[in-house]
Amino acid sequence: MEDEKLLKRITVNPKVMVGKPTIRGLRITVEQVLKSLAGGITYEELIKDYPELESDDIKAALLYASKIVNEEQIFELTASY
Repeated sequence: MEDEKLLKRITVNPKVMVGKPTIRGLRITVEQVLKSLAGGITYEELIKDYPELESDDIKAALLYASKIVNEEQIFELTASY
C-alpha cells in the first residue's frame, strides 16, 4: 500500500482521545500501537488484543511516526551573555 493511502488511516479529531492521532477514528492511538510494539508485542498479538486493528493500521502508525521523526529539527543552543 502506498504511503499516502496508509497515512489516511491516521486521524486526528479533538473529540476522540483528546486529539491524539488515532487509527481510523477508533479509540486506539498511534502512541498505544508504538508503545506496544516497543514493548515487544508482535503484530499478531496486537491484532489479537485489538481485533479492530488491521495489519495496514500498524504499518500506518509506524509510517506516521517515521514522518514525524523525519521532520524533526535540532537546533544548537548557544549561550549569549
